[in-house]
Amino acid sequence: MSKKRKNIDFNYNLRVYLDFLKKYKWMLIFVLIIVFLVEFSYIINNYLFKVVIDDGTKFVNKNLDHNEYVKILIILVIIYFLNLAIRNFLKFIRMHLLNILEMRVILDLKRKFFNHITHLSYGFHTTHKTGSLISRLVRGGNATERMTDVIVLNIAPLISQSIVVISSLLFFDLTSSFIVAITILLFVVYSIFIQNKQKLYNLIRNEKEDNEKAYISNVMTNIDSIKYFGKEKYIKNRFKRISYITGKALLKFWNYFVWLDLGQSIILGIGIFFLVYFPMLKFLNGNLEIGSLVFIYTVFGNLFGPLHGFVGGIRNYYSSMGDFQDLFQYGKVENEIKDKPDAKKLKIKNGEVEFKDISFNYNKRKIFDGFNLKINKNQKVALIGHSGAGKSTLVKLLYHFYNLDKGEILIDSKNINEFKQESLRSELSIVPQECVLFDDTIYNNIAFSNPNANKKDIINAIKFAQLDKIIKEFPDKENTIVGERGVRLSVGEKQRVSIARAILANKKILVLDEATSSLDSETEHNIQVALKKLMKDRTSLIIAHRLSTIMNADKIVVMKNGKIVQTGNHKELIKLPGVYKKLWNLQKGGYIK
Repeated sequence: MSKKRKNIDFNYNLRVYLDFLKKYKWMLIFVLIIVFLVEFSYIINNYLFKVVIDDGTKFVNKNLDHNEYVKILIILVIIYFLNLAIRNFLKFIRMHLLNILEMRVILDLKRKFFNHITHLSYGFHTTHKTGSLISRLVRGGNATERMTDVIVLNIAPLISQSIVVISSLLFFDLTSSFIVAITILLFVVYSIFIQNKQKLYNLIRNEKEDNEKAYISNVMTNIDSIKYFGKEKYIKNRFKRISYITGKALLKFWNYFVWLDLGQSIILGIGIFFLVYFPMLKFLNGNLEIGSLVFIYTVFGNLFGPLHGFVGGIRNYYSSMGDFQDLFQYGKVENEIKDKPDAKKLKIKNGEVEFKDISFNYNKRKIFDGFNLKINKNQKVALIGHSGAGKSTLVKLLYHFYNLDKGEILIDSKNINEFKQESLRSELSIVPQECVLFDDTIYNNIAFSNPNANKKDIINAIKFAQLDKIIKEFPDKENTIVGERGVRLSVGEKQRVSIARAILANKKILVLDEATSSLDSETEHNIQVALKKLMKDRTSLIIAHRLSTIMNADKIVVMKNGKIVQTGNHKELIKLPGVYKKLWNLQKGGYIK
């Protein structure tokens, strides 16, 4: 674990949490007032018991007649049940309002960080594990509930009960009041000291649990590969090691509870001894009534619940702070790709694209240096080249997933940096190389690209992508659930859904990134006919390894190491020596490179 991760930024985390809570401060204040009234109601019961004992003593000693004592008992019973009814009513209101308060704060927190993380750059999401992001977002929501419970159910009751108990004891016995105050102070200080020691291991525990959850997520996502290669035993052994590390971190975290319990028992035991000793001396000397003696012992008993509740609260406080640390750090992460303050919404009219003298490095690796390419309105341009030539990176730059080091990308002669990222991307349509679908219906996955489309348009897109012939065999037709990442569909079927989605988007600029790479020859031919119709009157950027799919492109751009090494149409390039002719000869001979 790095030194940075070892430290919890309590001030920052608490400030962020309180910013969420501040919106509902009056509701919180009202709840805290109710907490004080509830705690005060317990003292009333103790006092009623004191009166019963003192007046009972008078009755036994013949200093109070029978009828008078019975009247007192009746009044005390009425007060007891009235106090009980009011207390339970207040507790009901407290929990009801607390539930509403926590629900609202949790929703605010989860929405804020979900929106923030979703909005962060493409680069952020390629360097952070999905399992950990999910785990931290969920834990952050749970930590919000725990933290609010700490304030309302742990700290507030102890403070309220301490004020009430110490104040009431001051009236009956100053020494007892002092002993109780010292006992509470030692109990609280010791509990905070131990749990402050424990906080590091809470962070370590969280980190190990995140690694374990990320590993499980990774395994479940790649279950096909595990089955295909027969690596179940290997995966299980790795999980055994990872879970053992998590278990060791948990054990170190839990061991502090042993010391916590031991120290608290000693402090309370000594406190009870002195609380019995000194008041008993006064009672034996006739300076304290037996009812007052009973009152002292019973009100001290009232503190046991709040004291142990406070310890649980401190534990939850540190646990919540650890969980906040994991989530709130994302709040400090700024989007690498920022819209300009005066950025406008983009509306593409012609679809002319130009990469003008662009330079781009990725992780210190130079991808482009002074690269130029112009794609005219309605032109079909294909990019080919070996893996790593920069084809897919060019598409990511067009989508403004990364900032250029130099140069500019123009659409209709306007720099894409002048427009809002989301509006830019919403004006483009793509069939990506890897089609990943939502765990939803085929219909909804297609409609995702254009939520306002009507059913007729969606059905037409399904037919256009040659998907109708497949889904008619499904029991639920287009309402078939595709599973997580589209696992219930074949690769070719997922690709058709992706094509239908792009068709429905109906944008002026179309990107085809290996759009037919997962289809059989016959289906590919049918899709190519459909795509040819789709590309009509659209600017199309096509990435392909199969040269047969780009023979009809207006311009073929051959790339190598981020540079253009050849340009021309198919007929021109096969006549020229170079990369294209070499690739064509390989594929023509049956060796698809």
